[in-house]
Amino acid sequence: IRDFGGEYPYKLYRPGTYAREHMRITATKLSDGRDFFYIDDNPEYVSGHKTRELIDPRKLAYRFTSHVDSEGNEVPSEVPQMRQDPLTGDWIPMSRLWAKRPAAILGEDSNNHDSADGSADGSAQSRIDPFAGRKAQCEYQDGEIPDEDYDVVVFENRYPAMAQVAGVPNTTTYVDGNPLWKQAPAAGRCEVICFSSNENMLPANLSVLRMRTIVEAWAFRTAEISQIEGIEQIYPFENHGSQIGVTLHHPHGQIYAYPFIAPRLEQELRHTEAYFERTGSNLLKDLMNSEIEAKKRVIMHNHSWVAYVPAAARWSLEVHVAPVRDVLTLDQLDDQERWDLAQIYITLLKRANKFFGLSSSNAGDSSAKSFAGSPAFDLSSGTSDANSSEFVDLPYVAAWHQAPVHDSRRSHYRLNLQFFSFMRDANKIKYLAGSEAGMASWISDTTPELIASRFQELGDVDLD
Repeated sequence: IRDFGGEYPYKLYRPGTYAREHMRITATKLSDGRDFFYIDDNPEYVSGHKTRELIDPRKLAYRFTSHVDSEGNEVPSEVPQMRQDPLTGDWIPMSRLWAKRPAAILGEDSNNHDSADGSADGSAQSRIDPFAGRKAQCEYQDGEIPDEDYDVVVFENRYPAMAQVAGVPNTTTYVDGNPLWKQAPAAGRCEVICFSSNENMLPANLSVLRMRTIVEAWAFRTAEISQIEGIEQIYPFENHGSQIGVTLHHPHGQIYAYPFIAPRLEQELRHTEAYFERTGSNLLKDLMNSEIEAKKRVIMHNHSWVAYVPAAARWSLEVHVAPVRDVLTLDQLDDQERWDLAQIYITLLKRANKFFGLSSSNAGDSSAKSFAGSPAFDLSSGTSDANSSEFVDLPYVAAWHQAPVHDSRRSHYRLNLQFFSFMRDANKIKYLAGSEAGMASWISDTTPELIASRFQELGDVDLD
């Protein structure tokens, strides 16, 4: 409140006791008009003793301004569009701006090598990282962060797959005038959330305290984006690892706000609604309770959350995390649930990084490797060391499934996290072959019970 002249600036976000006392949200605009938020947990910034830099020194043009080409012709802005597949009903966003998103590249001194431990050595090379803090001695840096460091930041994506553009009517038209092919502006929103100013930080190595700040950021943005007209689904997610397709290695996640319900959630809503009509019960709650009763696929739990391998898991490493209490969206979590989520999320990441290490099933297999090709564990002893500090940096997707914003079926849904990796072994990627990619008919090369058993080797099931 001190930041905004005594007027509370947010329409739906209501911080709990912990966030009010131990976090501070500072809002600003980047030079092209995009929203930007510092979310601080450092006591010096929370107290106001220190303040954040609010001025973006770049002179960026508005992203959707038309321009004149070399021949003097006006070229209209590339506004993201979407078209509906008449065979499936799926909306497909199309954005040439998204195709221009940056990748991690080396600066002028890139002929130097990385340090011996495989991490970037700042004295030896300059890696262009648009999510890094502004460099103090640089007059100009095309980075997104106005300040020299930060705790957590959230901002609108400069290269969005979806965006609401002023002056562009949100109306449905037809490709080639044919009513078979609907098209409309992809009037959603894409945001980036950076977890740390340290570009070499692995998400699994974040403190629970910092993870608690990230949970608050998810809740904050879920609440505030939900009141934007035309938004139907809010999807926070994290992609991690080049094998997943990540182009920037700075620890970060994203939030997609769709102007439609994405196909996966739509499929789930059809089943949860049909189940409710048939039984009068919540399918996601009954699935969680059934896993708790069966016990063998539950891999960890605390006071507020349960993590389990679903009985029909698709991926060779797949975990679902569900709140004990009935909750629809992240902003509905109370303080205790947000703390417990931070704990179980970080614990899941740490154990997942050890999942493909040496275990009783491959103790004598000298081919057990990390993704970099070096031994994941010390194989000389021939014994399992599930608690070893050695690990591989697992590529993964962490996908938040929240109830839709307006759809009436939201009341019979339930918040859940679906976590999975594309790896099927320490150095083998699960490619989507003909059955999966062509027919969406999944074939698994393991069993959920084996996945759960491996996780159970890696630590206590009860985290309390």
